Amino acid sequence: MSHNEASTIEDAKLALLNGPESGDEHLVEKVMVESKKLWHIAGPAILNRVANFSMFVITQAFAGHLGDLELAATSIAINVILGLDFGIMLGMSSALDTLCGQAFGAKKYYMLGIYLQRSCVVLFITGVMLLPLFIFVTPILKFFGQSPEIAELTGVISLWLIPVHFAYTLYLPLHFFLQSQLKSSVIAWVSIAGLLVHAYLCWLIVNKFQLGLIALVASGNFAWWVLVFGYSGYVLWGDCTSTWAGFSVEAFSGLWEFAKLSVASGVMICLEVWYDKALMLMTGNLQKAKTSVEALTICLTINIWELMFPLSFYAATGVRVANELGAGNGKGAKFASLVSVVTSIIISIFFWLLIMIFRGHLAYLFSSSEVVVEEVNKLSPLLGVTILLNSVQPVLSGVAVGCGWQKYVAYIDLSSYYLIGLPLGYLLGFVFHFEVQGIWAGLILGGPAIQTLILGWITFRCDWNKEAERARLHLSKWESPK
Repeated sequence: MSHNEASTIEDAKLALLNGPESGDEHLVEKVMVESKKLWHIAGPAILNRVANFSMFVITQAFAGHLGDLELAATSIAINVILGLDFGIMLGMSSALDTLCGQAFGAKKYYMLGIYLQRSCVVLFITGVMLLPLFIFVTPILKFFGQSPEIAELTGVISLWLIPVHFAYTLYLPLHFFLQSQLKSSVIAWVSIAGLLVHAYLCWLIVNKFQLGLIALVASGNFAWWVLVFGYSGYVLWGDCTSTWAGFSVEAFSGLWEFAKLSVASGVMICLEVWYDKALMLMTGNLQKAKTSVEALTICLTINIWELMFPLSFYAATGVRVANELGAGNGKGAKFASLVSVVTSIIISIFFWLLIMIFRGHLAYLFSSSEVVVEEVNKLSPLLGVTILLNSVQPVLSGVAVGCGWQKYVAYIDLSSYYLIGLPLGYLLGFVFHFEVQGIWAGLILGGPAIQTLILGWITFRCDWNKEAERARLHLSKWESPK
């Protein structure tokens, strides 16, 4: 296929980006057009996130059939060690949302392949630097008071998770590279394939051949590399001829500037991800810690499943805003942001209503303890408020990613979450003795609520035409000579 033919194909796909130009078109029709563009990205993103999360859940579920020790160690290794690692790598790679999205909107297709390679280099270096997190798990857990038996087994499991850790260095850049080009069907099918392979391997290892815990963990390595090879195969031999021109030494130029944007993205994501961990740690110090932690775990699990929808709109908004700004269409970026926020709010109101209606029965999905059920019932209003805030905050973060504001959002997160939210949560929970309700309420009021207000104000006051011009200048700075 010639370069001109490839450009023609990509230009045709930009119908999803540019939309109608007639000023006389009715608002409802415009909303429908923009909603179609958003769901074209958000739908497969929801499937992708649910599938990836389910792979971890399946591993823990099968580990639970092997014994309580195996379940405890596997849960710590996956939720704490690998979860922390995934948050860092996800944040670092989300810089591609800004750069690839804007380059694709500006029709500078050649640069997407360069950005992809730069991101892989930066993430591989980051991956090497993070290896001690996996190697020294046992002494770290013992230092924080974990039982020696659990700490030793968690350390062994973590060593076997290193291949997954390095799979992230390729999987995440490839994911954002494809997502920025609206390659939604590829993301969906590869995610389904990885999930099915993982579930089948887990069943074979535990139920059929009874090979034990280490083989179970190792099967996860294979499944994640299925995702990497699936994405890589499509990039190398699929429909990416205009955005992938092969490996280039240009990937090693401008690495420092690229790394700074990646670090800003990583800090932004990690400050938000670690906030839930702080809530769990603070709750563990309460007098009725066991019941409180169990009830909070149930609420947070429900919240994570629902959060897949706003997080998918976070991804879709970042792509749509970046595409429109790269195309020089500031008004289109503003309209995409508004439609995404409203859509996410409507979805979250639906889930909020479900929680309020069935608040007295939610815990029975996870526990038969009446004490835990009652505690979950008390926490349900806070869960509902969290879900409503999560309908707006991730989408506004997606706007920030599309515009390249990661550094400023990191400052906002640090201030609202950790300088206000954590002290307020401690004050309400321990000083005024509102316990877990006080901790959670303080963290909500100080963190997501303030962050949402600030990001909402910044987005409302944004000069979108100026952002479009800034995107053009930004792309010119990043562009490599052919």
